[in-house]
Amino acid sequence: MFNNKKFNGNKFKYAIYYSLIIAIVIFVLNDYINGMKSERIEYSDFVNYINQNKISEVQITKDKLLITPKEDSGGKILYTERVNDPDLIKKLDNAKIKYGGMPEENSAVKNILTGWVIPFLILAFLGRLLFGKLDKKMGSGVMSFGKNTAKIYAENETGVNFNDVAGQEEAKESLIEIVDFLHNSQKYVAIGARLPKGALLVGPPGTGKTLLAKAVAGEAKVPFFSISGSAFVEMFVGMGAARVRDLFKQAQEKAPCIVFIDEIDAIGKSRDGNMSGNDEREQTLNQLLAEMDGFDSSKGVVILAATNRPEVLDKALLRPGRFDRRVIVDRPDLKGREDILKVHIKGVKISHNVDLNSIAKATPGAVGADLANIINEAALTAVKNRRNEVEQNDLEEAVEVIIAGKEKKDRILSEKEKMEVSFHEVGHALIAALLKHTDPVHKITIVPRTMGALGYTMQLPEHEKYLNTKEEMLDQICVMLGGRSAEEVKFSSISTGAANDIERATQTARSMVTMYGMSDKFDMMGLESIQNRYLDGRPVRNCSAETSTIIDNETLKIIKKAHEKAKGVLLDNIDLLNKIANTLIEKETLMGDEFMAMVHEYQKENGKEITVIEDSDV
Repeated sequence: MFNNKKFNGNKFKYAIYYSLIIAIVIFVLNDYINGMKSERIEYSDFVNYINQNKISEVQITKDKLLITPKEDSGGKILYTERVNDPDLIKKLDNAKIKYGGMPEENSAVKNILTGWVIPFLILAFLGRLLFGKLDKKMGSGVMSFGKNTAKIYAENETGVNFNDVAGQEEAKESLIEIVDFLHNSQKYVAIGARLPKGALLVGPPGTGKTLLAKAVAGEAKVPFFSISGSAFVEMFVGMGAARVRDLFKQAQEKAPCIVFIDEIDAIGKSRDGNMSGNDEREQTLNQLLAEMDGFDSSKGVVILAATNRPEVLDKALLRPGRFDRRVIVDRPDLKGREDILKVHIKGVKISHNVDLNSIAKATPGAVGADLANIINEAALTAVKNRRNEVEQNDLEEAVEVIIAGKEKKDRILSEKEKMEVSFHEVGHALIAALLKHTDPVHKITIVPRTMGALGYTMQLPEHEKYLNTKEEMLDQICVMLGGRSAEEVKFSSISTGAANDIERATQTARSMVTMYGMSDKFDMMGLESIQNRYLDGRPVRNCSAETSTIIDNETLKIIKKAHEKAKGVLLDNIDLLNKIANTLIEKETLMGDEFMAMVHEYQKENGKEITVIEDSDV
């Protein structure tokens, strides 16, 4: 598609290009047409035509004889080379043939055009074509390494506004003021306020930081420069700094505008501990700091940047006057997830009975990218099942696909393995049902999944929770160890199926000791800190080797207590364990309602309360 905006910005250049191309085409076509209207003959044939009186006229040029025959030759003019024949004029006079000369004024111009100008233009065109392709592959001009490679969106070209961003209301409120300043700067200037120079968007991957930045530009209706931090880092020394200068120069020319630098940690890492004083990344960072100090914020140039590693950024970059605001774009809560699902389900045909609230409850911790993926998976499932609209079970299946992977239909378990997996999963579910501080069971299945699980138990919280008590964490560990405990109670043996349960239980117990102050041994002493909070969130130990040994002992103590508690609950309810596990073997999947109905039915049949061990009993 022809780019009108690009053409309008370079009218003179394109006019020259097109004029040259048209001139070359006309010249070549003229030569081609003239070639079709003429035909070469030998000089001896020309003499025979004179003798046979077949020629009506001859035009004599410097090197050719143009012959007009008497008979119809299809509109063609014959020609032959002019040879040194002193009797030529005499022969023409004797045959009474008209003859004359032809002016040669244009021959010199034609020779220059054919010999020099046209070959030069063809080579220039081929060179432009070749280096243009190299430019695109290298990301910048071959002879202009210092040019910035930011993608520039014109007004409204981002195609995104705040209506397309859901689940981040606090972040949107922080950015609405920037948009309002760009629209109505006079009311802020009147009171003495100044536009924030920059805002840093911080949050986990997939939460919508880039989408928010585009929405700001879309709402403000100003040009939007978008570039990744890695685009400044070049193999040529000084090129990153040159690109920063060029970017800010263009931004000031387009002001008011927004400059968005994605993954700014690629160039904004802290300079502490950097032994080399002339590092390319450091030069780029220094130039960025100088440019952010140097431009006038009253012109309306706003710098937005995104990162999920704010702890590695240089302190000079984060100070007020450069990035005045830090906007947290965190994982959405229950209402936020439901709003995000409503945004992404626009344009998707859905059944009238779809309940997005239940899907939002089933996806705690999911970010916007995850929820968009769930909607797309549900649509694909509906198409696969030859339905014209997405139903609730499609969405529920999509949630399971994202969490555990697709069903692995070619993995057939033996009867013994099927029984072990069944008791393992029912062990998790029964502990969750019989302890007080746990989430309700939503589904139990022994259908293998592609993520490696031979079965799983899904629990869904009744309400959105932001805090966990010590009792809740202890019961969570009991639920995690319930699968292994069921294997021990039923088979008096253990398998490898509890590996992930043990890993998660150990990490939870260790966090209770080192970070949450839930150990009597260490009281409220912090022994670990979180690194890369918005990425993997790995803990870093802040204690001596001797203290680490005590931490291990305290962690083991918590796990042993939880293990014994889980085994005690299952032993006291062994008949219920057997009944539910045998039913699961037959059906392969039990929903939470079916499971709890069996628990209550067992209670009525036995006419007694189900045994539940209190925390104080362990």
